[in-house]
Amino acid sequence: MTGGPGLRVVRLANFVTDRSGGLRTALWNLGVGYRAAGHQPVLVTPGARAGDELTDAGRIITLPGPPLPRSGGYRLLTGRRALARLLERLAPDRLEVSDRATLRWTGDWARAHGVRSAMVSHECLTGLLGQWRAPAARRLADRLNGRTADTYDRIVCTTRWAAEEFHRIGATNVDLVPLGVDLGAFHPSRHDPGLRARHVTGDEVLLAHCGRLSVEKRPDLSVDTLAELRRAGVPAVLVVAGDGPLRPALERRAAGLPVRFTGFLPDRSAVAALLASADVALAPGPVETFGLAGLEALACGTPVVCHAASALPEVVGPAGLAAYGMPGALADAVRRLLDRPAGDRRAAARARAEQFGWPAAVTGFLRALDAPAPRPVP
Repeated sequence: MTGGPGLRVVRLANFVTDRSGGLRTALWNLGVGYRAAGHQPVLVTPGARAGDELTDAGRIITLPGPPLPRSGGYRLLTGRRALARLLERLAPDRLEVSDRATLRWTGDWARAHGVRSAMVSHECLTGLLGQWRAPAARRLADRLNGRTADTYDRIVCTTRWAAEEFHRIGATNVDLVPLGVDLGAFHPSRHDPGLRARHVTGDEVLLAHCGRLSVEKRPDLSVDTLAELRRAGVPAVLVVAGDGPLRPALERRAAGLPVRFTGFLPDRSAVAALLASADVALAPGPVETFGLAGLEALACGTPVVCHAASALPEVVGPAGLAAYGMPGALADAVRRLLDRPAGDRRAAARARAEQFGWPAAVTGFLRALDAPAPRPVP
C-alpha cells in the first residue's frame, strides 16, 4: 500500500465503558497506532445513547445498548440488524472484534461480505467457564472456541497462556501479539512522596491493587493477603484503585484493616503515581489473559505479585513472583519480594516493562489483519 487513505478498520467491542480499564486502554492505543500507520480506525461500542466522534484514536461510534445486569455498568451491542446495517454503511476493509461471546456472528458477516476479520481473545473462555478444572466446561469452551476459529480469518492472543485453549483444539490461525504499555506515562519518576505519606508512615509497606472490582479479578484476595501480612507482623497498608459491583462487599470485608478505596481514577497520572509510590502491586485475578495493570506497575518500577494460574507470570517474568490463589501463598510472595533490595527489584520491574511497547503491538495487530503499515509506527 502506498499513499491513499489506508484501510478502513472497523472494530467492535463490548464490555468497555468510560470507567473501564485494560480493554479500553488497549483499544485506544491500538487506534492511535492504526491512525499513525495511515489507516482509518472506526471503533463501535455500546452506550446509554447514540454518539459519533472523531478522536486521536479514530472515529468512535456509540450504539445504544442494554445494560448487562450486575456488571457494574457494562452494556452490550445486541441489535444485530442495526449493527449489520451500520457495518454495511461503514464498508470496512478489515473487521476486528473484541467479544467472543455475543459478537461471534460478525465473523460470518465479514466472510459473506469478503472482509478479512480477526477476533481478539481478551478473555480465557476455558478459565471463565470452569477455572480450568471442570471437564464439561472445558468441552463447552472447546466447542465455542472451535466455532470462533472457523469463523474468523485470524485469532489474536496476547499471551501464550491465552493461545493455549486454541492450540489445544488444533487451531492454526492464531497470532501471538503482546499488548504494550506507555513507558512515558507509567515511569518510576511518577513516584509521589506526598501520596505515599498520605497512606503510610515510617517503615510501613504500601501495597496497590488497581483494577475493576469484579468477581473474575478476585480483589478479595488482595484484601485477604493484607490480612495475612498483618497477622504475620508485616506493617502493610493496601490501596485499592478501581470500582465495580464488588465494592460494597469488599469494604465490609476490609473492616478493621488499613485498606483505602480510591474508587475509579479517571486520570492515568493518578494511577501512575499510586503504582510508582507502592512497594508491591497485587494482581490476583486467576483468568487474566494479559494483565495490563500489572504491566503498568512494572513500568512504574513496582514489582508484581500475581496469580500463578493466570497469564501474568508470562508477562511479569523475573520482575515479580507468582503464587496460587491462597492469601497465605500470596502474602509469602510479597514478603519474598520485599526481602530483595529495593533498588534491584525496582530496576528489574522497569527493565521487564521496557520489553513491551505499543508500537510492536500495533505492528502485530496490523499484521494479523493483513493491513500494512506504510510508514513506521511511532
